[in-house]
Amino acid sequence: MTDLLAKAHPAGARTAHERAAGPDTAGEGRADGAAPAARGTRRRLGPGRALPFGRLIGPVLLVAVWWAASASGHLDPRILSSPATVLSTAADLLSTGRLQDNVLISLQRAGLGLFFGVTAGVVLAVAAGLSRSGEYLLDGPLQIKRAIPSLAMLPLLILWLGIGEQMKVTVIALGVAVNMYINTYASLTGIDSRYVELAEGLDLGRAQFIRKVVVPGSLPGFFVGLRLGVTSSWLGLIVVEQINATSGIGYMMFQAQQYAQSDVIIVGLVAYGIFGFASDAAVRAIERKVLSWRRTLAG
Repeated sequence: MTDLLAKAHPAGARTAHERAAGPDTAGEGRADGAAPAARGTRRRLGPGRALPFGRLIGPVLLVAVWWAASASGHLDPRILSSPATVLSTAADLLSTGRLQDNVLISLQRAGLGLFFGVTAGVVLAVAAGLSRSGEYLLDGPLQIKRAIPSLAMLPLLILWLGIGEQMKVTVIALGVAVNMYINTYASLTGIDSRYVELAEGLDLGRAQFIRKVVVPGSLPGFFVGLRLGVTSSWLGLIVVEQINATSGIGYMMFQAQQYAQSDVIIVGLVAYGIFGFASDAAVRAIERKVLSWRRTLAG
């Protein structure tokens, strides 16, 4: 959107850029070359420089505390198995192929639900955000749906769709679609109206308006919704895989509960956690790449 401002008001765009550069650069453009008055060491107010793989510090510390508590005997193995036991159990499940089979099925369910949910949420957000008639028709029902958890609709969905894969994917997709719609719609309707007026003044076509104004303006909200949608897909997966399922990580955990196999349950939880953390990190990486023009506290 900054290229539209530069095209219409080059001087104004440069002024905005200079203002964004901060107060320290303002003194450099003075005619007398005088520097700002010294105030001593400048206080750093931001979160500091980002560390590579810094988000792994928290999970590693959590595992270290868990390991130390188990090794020192402060953690009853009947309540929570030790990391060594969990690793041994995971190795046994991998050797028999049981873990891989269940993981693949869970990934397929979560992937399908995420795909359909993202697609539906974005389409609905665009229809409601760019059209008054679409807003009047769609926003009300979707706001009502937001107040109704997808899991509360399970009895009705089971009556409609049965207990097969279609019901499981639908539950996941509903949770994802609501998150995508809310955040993308909020980002679309939050675009400054001056950009719309500027696009009209430049006589942009509908396609150019969407490409130069709508897409850049909605991408931040889209990625927030995508991160929440990825999380929703895993949360929905955990639930639907424990409802008359015959495969998946949740089914494996439910079966382990019947035999008090806490180590197998923890293997399933760790698998969910790894996939959730990895998928969120992947979305973050894509967001940083796509929105590289932004300068935020996240770095």
